[in-house]
Amino acid sequence: MNEEHWLINSSRSRVKRFIINKLNKDKFFEYMFVDTGKIVGALGKEPPVMQKREELKIEKAREEWKKLISQGWRVIPEVWL
Repeated sequence: MNEEHWLINSSRSRVKRFIINKLNKDKFFEYMFVDTGKIVGALGKEPPVMQKREELKIEKAREEWKKLISQGWRVIPEVWL
């Protein structure tokens, strides 16, 4: 599994990053961080400004991913290394 997974909204103004929380101490559940950011400038030229981080159980993160895809968000690679 890749370390990070990115989505971008249809107007290309916001992104979400899904990343596994490797430092999770819970022995029963896995968690993911879901970071929300906004695109500043041209896509790919500058990293997005990250505004919010949530920690969700992995099943809840999967539900969020599916919901966003159904709303028109698209998968993108990280383009601002």
